[in-house]
Amino acid sequence: MPKVIRDLSDSSSYWAAVWTMCAMPDVHVICDAPIGCFNLVATAVPDYTDAIPHIENITPSVITETEVGGSGTGPAVQRTYENLRDEGILDGKKLIVVSTAESEMIGSDLSDLVTKLQPGTTFFHSESLSDDEWLGRDRVLQWLWENYGQAAAADIQVEPGLVNIIGPTYGCFNAPSDLHEIKRTIEGAGGRLNLIFPYEATLAQIAQLAKAQVNVVLYKEFGHTLADSLGQPWLHAPMGMQGTTQFVQKLGELLGTQDKAQAFIAQEKKTTLSAIWDLWKGPQSDWFPTTNIGIVACGTYVDGFTAFLGNELGMPISFASSRPLRPGELDNEGVRQLLHSNPPAFVFGSINEKIYLSEAGARYTNFIPASFPGPIVRRAVGTPFMGYRGTVYLLQEIVNRLYEVLFNFLPVDSAYSKGPRPGATNGASKPAADKPGNLPWELEAKAALDAALDQLPFLPRISASREIQMQAEQAAHEAGLEKVTAELIQQVLATRKN
Repeated sequence: MPKVIRDLSDSSSYWAAVWTMCAMPDVHVICDAPIGCFNLVATAVPDYTDAIPHIENITPSVITETEVGGSGTGPAVQRTYENLRDEGILDGKKLIVVSTAESEMIGSDLSDLVTKLQPGTTFFHSESLSDDEWLGRDRVLQWLWENYGQAAAADIQVEPGLVNIIGPTYGCFNAPSDLHEIKRTIEGAGGRLNLIFPYEATLAQIAQLAKAQVNVVLYKEFGHTLADSLGQPWLHAPMGMQGTTQFVQKLGELLGTQDKAQAFIAQEKKTTLSAIWDLWKGPQSDWFPTTNIGIVACGTYVDGFTAFLGNELGMPISFASSRPLRPGELDNEGVRQLLHSNPPAFVFGSINEKIYLSEAGARYTNFIPASFPGPIVRRAVGTPFMGYRGTVYLLQEIVNRLYEVLFNFLPVDSAYSKGPRPGATNGASKPAADKPGNLPWELEAKAALDAALDQLPFLPRISASREIQMQAEQAAHEAGLEKVTAELIQQVLATRKN
């Protein structure tokens, strides 16, 4: 049977090109696209993720049936350029024309046309039909360096102590917070920030990338090709306590600021990380080895969560799957089946995983957003996953949600409260039947209850067990039964699932 692709987790390299280039204010992009394709990448999706109402420096060529049917997209791009020029929108900006899946499908190549537009205009073939957003970001970062920075950087000398951060773009989950924390960490280790590319840079500044002594690549998925081209040592941004400590030590070694790096680590242990020790030694400590988690996110987060939550805190990792998919990992359908059959206590993921949990009725599982796609905004800088502050934020999120689980599943007598009050009558002279409690259970009924509880995360099992028992015994009383039968418990369990 053909393999059905379910619920794509990644966008295309065209989206990556737009989200990378348009982060720089001295760029204007003409996307060779129909209006709908423009609206998604420039308006709709960024609004729901990066909280950007509209990416201002992009304009569509507005491909129609005429262009697709034979004339090609050149006239549409030419017309769009002339409108932008006449309105003064291109003043002081470099123009880049970017292909889309639609223009690529009809073989539109605008390499020659761009030479007739504003001087310095370039054409970027996004490979939208073949590449995903991760490969696309890596390729466009390198392309920008080769076309706008490399030649101008020939005479630029490396300045000791300077550090670039490569990679934060639009459409990257939690980028503002993670970037803020990595900046703080670099400065704590004794480094001085040079260029934040492309998030806080301009196209005119690209050559200045050559000044940095060390580069920090924010994500494992992209940016390494550019880092290699720059020719200086580079590090990945860290996650977890041990990973961050090793990062600070290595950065201090590369910069020659070992004393500052060690002082920063010592100070962080006394301040930022004190919350980790307090939670670890507190009454919550018993929860960590008994609370399992699942992870579906970019490989940077999957590896970081696994190292911190799994290796450092000892939380059981039920499954971990990267997007884009790495060999041996579960695809979306595999994740869906697992969440339907045996959901863990926590799932870090995208809207896809949230939907799968909803389908399964997994009300005992806590979902924490950790990936796009999904209508989730992360513009605040106080929610990092990376660095020392990221460890505190993640642990705080988990502990608070565990408290919420305890609140929602406290063994309150909610089932009993629905029965008649003590001493009340049913309209007759004799009192109503006593509330249920301690009825005998058939062995088959007890086995069915145990099997149902085994499918739940560890923490809520005790309270869920009591809740189900109360519901079953209430149902037995209402049915006039003297014990809980296997048939009755199955009815109760089916009602709860629905």
